[in-house]
Amino acid sequence: MGKIIFYEDRNFQGRHYECSTDCADLSPYFSRCNSIRVESDWWVVYERPNYMGYQYVLSRGEYPDYQRWMGFNDTIRSCRSYPYVSFHWGNYRMRIYERSDFGGKMMEFMDDCPSVYDCFHFRDIHSCQVMDGYWIFYELPNYRGRQYFMIPGEYRRYGDWGGYNSITGSFRHMRDF
Repeated sequence: MGKIIFYEDRNFQGRHYECSTDCADLSPYFSRCNSIRVESDWWVVYERPNYMGYQYVLSRGEYPDYQRWMGFNDTIRSCRSYPYVSFHWGNYRMRIYERSDFGGKMMEFMDDCPSVYDCFHFRDIHSCQVMDGYWIFYELPNYRGRQYFMIPGEYRRYGDWGGYNSITGSFRHMRDF
């Protein structure tokens, strides 16, 4: 089982809460989150309850303040665990499309893409099919900005993966990085 520890204050200070399972609402356990320790597995933490809002993908390690996980603020309200071992085995394959419902130009990827514009010649991904592996979409090139965690399945519109718009700067598959 995975384990993550949330702290109200920076540098692992103040009230804390240990979690080893998915939790749709963390608000009863702490009012703000300024540091996190991930002791095992991968975790996706969300800004809002019920796995909504901005997403942050965290691997094993220490995050002494919310800026270290690229957070926009100190609000974390839900989390999901993904076993570490699942990111090391198997293939990675994904198709991205320039229009909703898998329309327009399509490209298939099996590896990371540090700049969607350089590979695809535009910045918008309107739909996506993840065939194999887990992936992270980033709002900006070079794996920066808002993150969107993608599991195998069909995403007919950017809102299906939690996106606020179709702009995608880069993406990579989940592995130890």
